[in-house]
Amino acid sequence: MERVSTLPFPAAVYAARLARAASLAAEAGLDAIIVGPGPDLQYLVGVEGDTIERLTALVLGPGVTPTVVVPRMELAKVRTTAVGELGLAIADWVDGEDPYALVTATVGTASRVGVSDALPALHVIPIGERLGVRLELATPVLREGRMIKDAEEITELRRAADAIDAVHRRVHEWLRAGRTERQVAADIAEAIVAEGHRTVEFVIVGSGPNGADPHHEVSDRVIENGDVVVVDIGGAVPSGYNSDSTRTYAVGAPDPAAAERIAVLVRAQQAAVDAVRPGITAAEVDAAARSVLAEAGLGEAFLHRTGHGIGVSVHEEPYIAPGNDLVLREGMAFSIEPGIYFAGEWGARVEDIVVVTADGGERLNVAPHELTSVI
Repeated sequence: MERVSTLPFPAAVYAARLARAASLAAEAGLDAIIVGPGPDLQYLVGVEGDTIERLTALVLGPGVTPTVVVPRMELAKVRTTAVGELGLAIADWVDGEDPYALVTATVGTASRVGVSDALPALHVIPIGERLGVRLELATPVLREGRMIKDAEEITELRRAADAIDAVHRRVHEWLRAGRTERQVAADIAEAIVAEGHRTVEFVIVGSGPNGADPHHEVSDRVIENGDVVVVDIGGAVPSGYNSDSTRTYAVGAPDPAAAERIAVLVRAQQAAVDAVRPGITAAEVDAAARSVLAEAGLGEAFLHRTGHGIGVSVHEEPYIAPGNDLVLREGMAFSIEPGIYFAGEWGARVEDIVVVTADGGERLNVAPHELTSVI
């Protein structure tokens, strides 16, 4: 039977990622790295899913033949990914057999071994005991590979941004007084899929005082005329790459004082976007937004970092935050999302995904940024 590939990118892209990971491991002094299911495994070979009690892991490194340890019941699915396309070595097992022995045999006599941060202690502890070494986090190695997006990845992030922009342009269809946040969120979730996503990752509808909680999700609060409403939404497109965009809406005529403050927020977001370029630090981009808010007396209302990286995870490196001296490089992709929050009253946030280009930053989201009134 002919194997059907589920890969969003050519197999050569995954081969290059594996080679890069092995090279970075060598630079870090690691003899091998063990990658469990999660974003890193998805990025490296296209295998998606979460690990539970049955171990699935990719073992690679300098001088190590890339090998996937996988339960036999998952083997057919794994072969539709880059594991099959590239003909990677497979060590399959069934219940009653010892998967950790397969990992040990692949790693060999390595003295420094890293593990991905998604691999749970359920597996990390027995692997470490079998190898007889102190396992290290391979996060810095894996993070470095994922932080710089290639052209194919940027295309997928642009596709995701277009899809979520289409949803924001339709929010006026559902957001109105008399409906609950939960009802509005249900309509938005349907639209996220209808507009081109395969999954809904999150829907935040924070109306009135609920908008003052940056991580409010939804509730049964009935939306009222005059409410300021934060709508933060995202999902994964078929390739597995994510969207994430926030806009702030007013139900009916907005309070003039709130509208004035939100206009400052929009300027702060623009200042951060304008600051993006290769060579600047993540902290400097954060400061660009923060300074605009501080000058307007709104600095204390900004409760979180300015942004986070995005790709096969909604949140990943780089983090646009105070104190982060990471130097931005072409191909990095992250959110710019300053917010202002007034406990018991309302909150507002404006968020776009931005990609670092050769001479600046490209904003992928283009839905209107200003406070939008819906009736």
